Amino acid sequence: MIRWRRGEVRELLPSWPGVSVCLAAVADGAGGEATCRAIAYPALVGDPRPGDAVLLNTGALDLGLGTGGYAMVVALPERLPPDREGPGHLVKARYTPLQTLVEGADEQDSPHHATLRDAAGLAGMPVVVADLHSSLPAVLAGILHERPAARVVNVMTDGGALPAAFSRTLGALREEGLLAGCVTTGQSFGGDLEAVTVHSGLLAARHVLGADVAVVCQGPGNLGTGTPWGFSGVSCGEAVNAAAVLDGHPVAALRVSEADPRPRHRGVSHHSLTAYGRVALARADVVVPLLPGVFGERVRVQAAPLGARHTLVDVGVEGLEEALLALPVKPSTMGRSLEEDRAAFLSAAAAGRHAAALV
Repeated sequence: MIRWRRGEVRELLPSWPGVSVCLAAVADGAGGEATCRAIAYPALVGDPRPGDAVLLNTGALDLGLGTGGYAMVVALPERLPPDREGPGHLVKARYTPLQTLVEGADEQDSPHHATLRDAAGLAGMPVVVADLHSSLPAVLAGILHERPAARVVNVMTDGGALPAAFSRTLGALREEGLLAGCVTTGQSFGGDLEAVTVHSGLLAARHVLGADVAVVCQGPGNLGTGTPWGFSGVSCGEAVNAAAVLDGHPVAALRVSEADPRPRHRGVSHHSLTAYGRVALARADVVVPLLPGVFGERVRVQAAPLGARHTLVDVGVEGLEEALLALPVKPSTMGRSLEEDRAAFLSAAAAGRHAAALV
């Protein structure tokens, strides 16, 4: 259930395109007040100003959920934004209080409808599939290290954050010209293009945005339950299938960690072993990073069973750490930096390196 709170905006905090962050005061239940950081999406609720009354959803904040850390602005009830007019008949975040209308690249009134209606497939385009949103810049680093002029498009699924604007990573990579665009699919929204499914999102990446390589991953905020099947990364296997059925070249990035305290994610995560080993029915290139030492051997042993269904491709990681350090965003996964979990980022970058060799 939603935890509703009324509050007042006290000040605006550093924000980024598509997101307005503010400090809001709310009653603390003991006759006083407490303050919290709150996120507003101006396209949905308008721009908060100091002194505005604000209606908040504090559920994720109260529970201390990882990527959360914020209350969410549901409405500025005393200063509603004007109606936004424009094209679009696709409803995303459907049947929630904040469902939003967007123009889908694949809908009938879109200027891209005919292109996507007639698109035969991906013509062998490499499609890198990764579990975590934090893998995106690392995959990109690997691609651009080998092919600096490659056009790379992110196809964002709806397993994590639904608004693309929540990702500061996307904004920074777009601003620096390293990422050619983002296509938001399923219930996610706010990309350069909107699509109904991962399938039409991949076609839009290729035929509308001119991608040489697509990177499929969820938005920030992975969902997992510690059970074999209860995690949002299951969709990685489905993305492999989508890429293959469209005549793309699926490239599976392994989720790897040498620092995660949870045994199920140490070495090769059970997320990758399940998504690629049991959900993906089509054949993919599973990139096995040639990491040094005992840990590297552990990764190779853990990945070996995937060879029964996929093609295992050993890829060296020489020079990739320097490529990661050159990124305009600081690599971070589950709160861990490159220095704290090199294997996580080198594994994703190796997948990008292999994809670049297929262009």
